[in-house]
Amino acid sequence: MESQQNIFEKVEELFFKFGIKSITMDDISREMGISKKTLYQFVENKADLIEKTVLQFIETEKVEIKSVHKAANDPIEELLLIAKLGLRHVRKLRPTTVYDLKKYYRDSWSLIETFHHSYFYECIKTNLEEGIKKGVYRKDVNPEVIAKIYGLASFSLVDENIFPLKDFNKESLFHQYIFYHIHGIASEKGIQLLNKHLSNGNI
Repeated sequence: MESQQNIFEKVEELFFKFGIKSITMDDISREMGISKKTLYQFVENKADLIEKTVLQFIETEKVEIKSVHKAANDPIEELLLIAKLGLRHVRKLRPTTVYDLKKYYRDSWSLIETFHHSYFYECIKTNLEEGIKKGVYRKDVNPEVIAKIYGLASFSLVDENIFPLKDFNKESLFHQYIFYHIHGIASEKGIQLLNKHLSNGNI
């Protein structure tokens, strides 16, 4: 018997691979090898399935970000590890998935926006504050302002209207963005630390 967590994890993989609008509940049950009856034991309809899948995705993101914070030896390494998480999702994300969420399932998309502008914002703000204290970021950096700019800019990387896949390589975009961000806030000590991490293959 499939657990609720396993079902939503598999649904997330399907949405990442095929998009959301084009895939039906019949498609989902067939791809997962379970009956629709089993699927409907966990959700009321497709919109409910999407919302619960998004909520589980968000909770997984929180756990992974907390793990990164504990594993990182310094604020710059933490940013590089967070960027790795983002790249992992981008590699398997179908462009239409984001479009479908934004256009057809606004409530679920709003959950992602809230997570991004609250929890993720606080994580980046804390990273900036710690980096300033440790001297790897410049003292004139305003954590509240830069954390908001970081969040807005990183969100735009998966926006097909801004960076269409036919014109931009997503991995290259993430690399360009994280280097742009760090070089914009890092002290000389921070740049040296960044180069050390890069030489160790940390991104």
